[in-house]
Amino acid sequence: MKQSSVPSKKSTRRHAHLVGIKGVAMAALAVYLSEAGYKVTGSDVPEHFPTQDELEQKGIPVEEGFDASRVQGVNKPDVLYYTGAHGGRDNAEVAAAKSAGVPVYPHGQGLGNIMEGSRAVVVAGSHGKTTTSAMIAALLTHAKFRPSYAIGCGSIGGLGAAGHKGESGWFIAEGDEYITDPTHDTTPRFHWLTPEILVVTNIDYDHPDAYADLQKVQDAFVALQQKSGITIYNADDKNSAVLARSGKVTSYGFSPNAEYRIVRVADGRERMFFSLEERGVLLGEFTLKVPGRHNVLNATAAMIASHIAGVGWDVLREGLLTFTGTKRRFECLGLDGGVVWYDDYAHHPTEIAATLKAARTWYPDSRIIAVFQPHTYSRTKSLLNEFGRAFTDCDTVLFTDIYASAREHDTLGIHGNTLVFETAKNHHDAHFVKDKNAVIEKLKTLIKPGDVVIFMGAGDIYNWEGEIIASVTKG
Repeated sequence: MKQSSVPSKKSTRRHAHLVGIKGVAMAALAVYLSEAGYKVTGSDVPEHFPTQDELEQKGIPVEEGFDASRVQGVNKPDVLYYTGAHGGRDNAEVAAAKSAGVPVYPHGQGLGNIMEGSRAVVVAGSHGKTTTSAMIAALLTHAKFRPSYAIGCGSIGGLGAAGHKGESGWFIAEGDEYITDPTHDTTPRFHWLTPEILVVTNIDYDHPDAYADLQKVQDAFVALQQKSGITIYNADDKNSAVLARSGKVTSYGFSPNAEYRIVRVADGRERMFFSLEERGVLLGEFTLKVPGRHNVLNATAAMIASHIAGVGWDVLREGLLTFTGTKRRFECLGLDGGVVWYDDYAHHPTEIAATLKAARTWYPDSRIIAVFQPHTYSRTKSLLNEFGRAFTDCDTVLFTDIYASAREHDTLGIHGNTLVFETAKNHHDAHFVKDKNAVIEKLKTLIKPGDVVIFMGAGDIYNWEGEIIASVTKG
């Protein structure tokens, strides 16, 4: 019999401990559990993460480092959740809790247990799943559906923390295709979820350390689809066509073959305008406050999912205007020194190209400078050619050293400067800037009022940004 990871009706205060609590998915789960009535504690590495402000605001303590005594004796929790990072189930706290008889779950399985019995809306996809799931949370909240959600983004504009315990049976979550525990369990994390409504934004080859090829990635998504009610897939994405072959499906996109087709798209300063048709019948005109055609696609998928859940199109039109973005997704850091500064999580070539294209639509006459910290040697090597073509919509690109994953120990002969040489085949102004100090010195020689600077990457570049901006703009 499966052990429950949610409190019984008789319980008023159970204790959940989260190992790797600062990760965006774990932090959202921590906030949800806190609002659900748990005492929540957690541990992680000393490095500062973007999620820490939200955890602190919720009164959730975070201990630095990992110590088995935190989960023993009087500190013994009722349940422990962990990530595949920091040793996975070999982590000292995870191993100690398991030895003490505490139910221990990897994040994906724990989330699946918590969502069991809910009306689950799951957003999966190699790119765009965070924004799309956050949009659905905003739309259902605006429609007074009072949903729960656990979304890996730190915070959602207009809603606050990315985790929430709602009052209805609806639960919105991201479905991550990455594996559960790289050392012990290659099960895709979304395998543990059972969606009533599944959205797949796209399928791409993004985790060469976990999947041998694109076919293996597609197989994982098809397996998730087979557990789902209705699947909403992107008709513009050729790799998602495998989802059209079976099950209950509907499609969206710019393609004339999409059941929900996006038409008449227009760019405005800090606005996107588009119309949507269902099988040739106009549903309405919509306005979006985040940039790019990729976000028009995300918004369309979010509205279709919300409509299937029972929200009318007029309410969706209003609700879309409440969404102002998520943390680290084209997040405006402010105007300083006459320069507009942005932060973005993009770390795959497809995401980088989409973000820069979106920036170009909002700032057609500005010089755009991208500061990119590559993430993982395996991804950089596998997608080197694609990275070399991803920066065409910026005027200047600065590459830092590669941020290695904790699970990587081989550089594979790849270096940040390797990206400079590859990008120079397609771009006239690419430079290697090893670290934060090198970025500061280079930007001092480059920037001028009217520029747009975008920091990009999934590593720790977000920890550099404040010091870089202060150092560069003070003169």
